[in-house]
Amino acid sequence: MAGVVTSPNLAVIRVRQPAGCARLGAVLPGRDPRRPPVKGAVTCPSLSSACPPTTFHTTGVTVSHNFPEDFLRPDDRSPVEGIDESFVFTYDTYADELGEDQRWSRWEDLEALMRGPEPRPDWVVTSSGAVDTELGVLKTGKEADVFLLERADPHRPDSAVVMAAKRYRDTDHRTFHRAAAYTEGRSMKRSRDERALKRKSTWGRQVAAGEWAISEWNALRRCWELGLPVPYPVQIDETEILMEWITVTVDGELETAPRVAQVRPERSVVEGYYDQLREALATLVQAGIVHGDLSPYNTLAAGDRLVIIDLPQVVDLVGNPRGMDFLLRDCANMCAWFRSRGLETDEQELFGDLMAHAF
Repeated sequence: MAGVVTSPNLAVIRVRQPAGCARLGAVLPGRDPRRPPVKGAVTCPSLSSACPPTTFHTTGVTVSHNFPEDFLRPDDRSPVEGIDESFVFTYDTYADELGEDQRWSRWEDLEALMRGPEPRPDWVVTSSGAVDTELGVLKTGKEADVFLLERADPHRPDSAVVMAAKRYRDTDHRTFHRAAAYTEGRSMKRSRDERALKRKSTWGRQVAAGEWAISEWNALRRCWELGLPVPYPVQIDETEILMEWITVTVDGELETAPRVAQVRPERSVVEGYYDQLREALATLVQAGIVHGDLSPYNTLAAGDRLVIIDLPQVVDLVGNPRGMDFLLRDCANMCAWFRSRGLETDEQELFGDLMAHAF
């Protein structure tokens, strides 16, 4: 059984306790270097004969104990007879202050639905001691800006990961003015928020930014669970979405995958992209979803893999009066690019095939 003890200077003491020991009892006081040493003690009560009453004494952050002499063998620290596990201390300290471009990870503060779907990829960092470091702007868009952000636990640097952080602007700072066409058919549960949106008040503008962020978050989660080629959604926190950074390797270095509009791949790759597109669109319409703004500028060429991004404006194929129109436009935008790369495609034919999947 494990217990965690924290001190005011952000030190963490993890204690593995013998079987039968139910709790550690209280928090060990630690030492802030700006204050005099603090003395104190905490007792772990005995709930079985296998776990003797133990008192931890502290002076500053130095921990002593009153274990019996033979509680741990000094040679190999193996358990004594009758005890399944020994006490094992690991002591991790974290800085009190962070840099200007840093913040503590809020992963453990977020509710389950604000975290990515399970099973999560191995690269997702969930440590409560992780620090987020902003690396710079990746791109700017009509309704949001995307930044690169590294999340790493200082004690586990090998697990560091770089992610894309998409931050939505409020309506005063957006250049996207066709929102109403995409939000038809959507409902808002809180009447206060709906009234604020109609009045375009300060709160209403904040709600609007949050509405787009939540819409994309829900779309990313759903698409990922459907097996579609989208970035893995790591977390949402207010109007910021952290997601997988889609990359390619160039001269041994990771770089952001280019937009499909920027590449001229070999014909075999183009054909592979088209097959992936047809499969992705078919999966979407089977789920009753339309991207709504699909084009070569919001699809990425990640080597031989096509990745779909920018999903805040997803619409219901049937619930939105213009759902069919948006789907046909998505087909036309993508087919035009494939024709420009030498592959004969027809948006009407593609649209007809997709309708067969939808109904």
